Amino acid sequence: MATIKLTNVIKRFHDIETIHGVNLDLQDGEFVVFVGPSGCGKSTLLRLIAGLEDITDGKLEINGTNMNNVAPADRGVAMVFQSYALYPHMTVEENMSFGLRMNGVAPDKIKAQVSNAANILQLNELLDRKPKQLSGGQRQRVAIGRAIVRQPEVFLFDEPLSNLDAELRVDMRIQIAQLHNRLKATMIYVTHDQVEAMTLADKIVVLRAGNVEQVGSPLELYHNPANEFVAGFIGSPKMNFLDGKVISIDNKDIAVIDIAGQTIELEVDGTKISVNESVKLGIRPEHVKENTQDADIVLKIDIDVAEHLGGLTYLYGQFQGHKLTIEVSGANLTRHGESVEVGLKKADCYLFNRTGEALVDRPVPVR
Repeated sequence: MATIKLTNVIKRFHDIETIHGVNLDLQDGEFVVFVGPSGCGKSTLLRLIAGLEDITDGKLEINGTNMNNVAPADRGVAMVFQSYALYPHMTVEENMSFGLRMNGVAPDKIKAQVSNAANILQLNELLDRKPKQLSGGQRQRVAIGRAIVRQPEVFLFDEPLSNLDAELRVDMRIQIAQLHNRLKATMIYVTHDQVEAMTLADKIVVLRAGNVEQVGSPLELYHNPANEFVAGFIGSPKMNFLDGKVISIDNKDIAVIDIAGQTIELEVDGTKISVNESVKLGIRPEHVKENTQDADIVLKIDIDVAEHLGGLTYLYGQFQGHKLTIEVSGANLTRHGESVEVGLKKADCYLFNRTGEALVDRPVPVR
């Protein structure tokens, strides 16, 4: 079990700065997911925690101890990589125990720790097999088992499911969540897949270009994104955006927004916008309504593609040059080339100013 604290952490490769003063405070036993687009610095940040890259400036603490100059093997962390990196000539049991044997751990203790990891990951019947006799999901479980036997304080996962097919990804995602529930260990998980982030994390760290955009629970980021980037990244399919303009703001911070000739009133942070300023209205696909009767704004969408998935349907279309995605019921039989009218309600809308800052504060569901 461990707490992790990063204070103004910077990483430079020669003259190129890739991590820009990151501050994070990760609690004991949390499952934390670093998420963001390719090249945002999430794997680099993980490698800084692991000790596989040197910190240029700033401080990393694990359980209150400065780890900047501590060797990776002495940090109490274990890392699971994207590639399984199993020794092909060794059995599952030998792969899982290799690190312990190299460190001179007593044979009886090795056997007990491997047996415990095999029980957790349901690998008991595979201990005598070689990697070539295993499926991709089984190989990844062996790689995770190799980390478990070390009994680390922190588990680090660097896109461990990216080599698996869709069905295996879902299965392994569930197994990793169950593993965390069982071990109660601090885990940091890197992915570019925001679905993995939403389903696994206690806390999500959204990164962009080496900067932390927002930190919070999955529901906090989904319901109350700090900016346009987070709003567009968290949620699947992604949030829709429409161009708008501020018509007026009263003394109660109620703004009248023009959207394609229609107006909508939203309560906003009036310190962040002004009259005549361009803004973007955000609406999630699942909040676009087929029923327009009580809508605050009605849009006529020209449909380009319809994805009929059984229980629901995704409609991809155009509205005055904006690409829009709409989630409707599976009974909707709209086809490409058709047009549909949909409604937006102000209670479901988000608003962002020209710099991308969120202007509407949404409530987050609590238990």
